[in-house]
Amino acid sequence: MKSKPPFDHNIALIGFMGSGKTTIANCLSSMFAMETIEMDALIAQREGMSISDIFDKYGEEYFRTLETNLLIELQAKSNTVISCGGGVPMRSQNVVEMKKNGKIVLLTAKPETIYNRVKDNHDRPLLEHNKSVSYISELMEKRREKYEAAADLIIETDGKSKEEICQEIVDKLQNPNQVPYGKL
Repeated sequence: MKSKPPFDHNIALIGFMGSGKTTIANCLSSMFAMETIEMDALIAQREGMSISDIFDKYGEEYFRTLETNLLIELQAKSNTVISCGGGVPMRSQNVVEMKKNGKIVLLTAKPETIYNRVKDNHDRPLLEHNKSVSYISELMEKRREKYEAAADLIIETDGKSKEEICQEIVDKLQNPNQVPYGKL
């Protein structure tokens, strides 16, 4: 049985592709009476094509605008876990929109962990022809500063179960004064 979440805001999960956003969103949803929005899946459903096809047909900028518009739309929701695409925090407007009605939780993992999680997936347009630990590491480093600047809370996912990660998120959101918010 699901319980009521111990907070009254949305949780926006950000992080590099393969950092565990979908898994943790589903875990939080199963622990609490929270709706889950998987941004990439919802955008693909609405557009009637895969993310890769959206990139190919309309370009990355079009896709990024769809993300921003969806975040604006999600301001009407509460007690929702929003699993954001990996590029969402790269636009400052997106960060502003996420913070209006929620806390931003950055999930991190080592490049080797990311590689192992995404190596067999073919719906990651930015990695499709660059699946290597070195490329992933390079792209992660390019995004790190914006990810960290956006985050209210940073959670390392390597070597932890999804339940441990969810409990850590809840504990830190409930007791923000016990742990330095953001830069852990």
